[in-house]
Amino acid sequence: MTDTPQEISWILRNHTVKDIGLSTELFSMKQAMTARRFHKQIPGYRMSPLQGLPNLATMFGVGGIWVKDESSRLQLNSFKVLGGSFALYRYLQKQLGLLGEDTPFAYLASDEVKEKVGNLVFASATDGNHGRGIAWAAKKLGFKCVIYVHAETSSRRIDAIKSNGAKVVIVDGNYDDAVRQVAIDAKINGWTIISDTSWDNYTEIPTWIMQGYLTMLTEAQEQFGGVGLVKPTHVFIQAGVGALAASVIGFYHALFGQDAPKCIVVEPDQAPCLFASALADDGKPHSVTGALDTIMAGLACGDPSPIAWDILKNTADAFMKVPDYVAAKGMRVYATPLNGDPFIISGESGAVTLGAFASIMQYPELVELKKALGLDETSQVLFVNSEGNTDPVHFRQIIWEGANPVPKQYWINR
Repeated sequence: MTDTPQEISWILRNHTVKDIGLSTELFSMKQAMTARRFHKQIPGYRMSPLQGLPNLATMFGVGGIWVKDESSRLQLNSFKVLGGSFALYRYLQKQLGLLGEDTPFAYLASDEVKEKVGNLVFASATDGNHGRGIAWAAKKLGFKCVIYVHAETSSRRIDAIKSNGAKVVIVDGNYDDAVRQVAIDAKINGWTIISDTSWDNYTEIPTWIMQGYLTMLTEAQEQFGGVGLVKPTHVFIQAGVGALAASVIGFYHALFGQDAPKCIVVEPDQAPCLFASALADDGKPHSVTGALDTIMAGLACGDPSPIAWDILKNTADAFMKVPDYVAAKGMRVYATPLNGDPFIISGESGAVTLGAFASIMQYPELVELKKALGLDETSQVLFVNSEGNTDPVHFRQIIWEGANPVPKQYWINR
């Protein structure tokens, strides 16, 4: 492990040959296209944009910067609905004995299906975006939904969940406490949990959620083809429990094998469960404890998803943990583009990867990491803007008021 003075830490994983068997099994193009066929049926579906930032790329000395912008996905401000809706789809298919075939979205929302499966109630724990996506999908399909949030969840995120018809239960403690409580209550009440993290004897639904995320990656590859690129050379991906990171990194390894892009996982320094797992280097997932106090609400997770870790431990090239100012910087860079580059609205969890990349390219303390990752003028770097402005008040505090400033010694001087 290596640290900089401002606590940006990283671990390099030197895989001579990567074990991609599980990635190939779970995240094949066949699985990805199944998810995309389903999502294309949803009213309002359209591909999210792949934004190029050529002037920023020139400034940082790389060949290209590309942002898969999920901030407008189905007007829900986040990619999370892709996983939640696909998990509900698969669960209902299984209840109906229809797994292995495509089922019309309209049929799943029909009274006939309600008569066959009964009065299902879907439940989950969330920091905001996942719960909102589950609530939206359940409402579209005509089922009830209960979402558990922790006590520090902002009122704006809670209101967004309620606006999609869900009941919200507030739990004392952090995100992991909410996950544990919903598991207890769901068993008592007979609810169906739709969680993006896995645990013993609970892996099928988290796997479906990760497979649902593949839709945006098939879109991205189609969009890369449109600009003459076969693939990115580097992928920076943010992580909470690790489901998104495992989906993205697993997809690229299933598709390109040992020639997959270099993949870097980025976490908050106050909730670095995957970083801790990599640091332990024993092949097992490790939790971190405490308040998980970070502005990156969607990444404030202390317990990694074991199934996600099984993917990441064999495929990720580096793990980083970064302080909050790195995410705030990423938000401001997106919101104040160089002349000619597009304006992108990104929340804290969506922007941290750009902030981490900018730090690598700018700070002398990170030159060793820059060289190890091979970031140079030939690099084509992909980011996923996983959320838009999900908390308008906090967004303005960062963009307008300058909250979480970059330490002065790291200011740009050119």
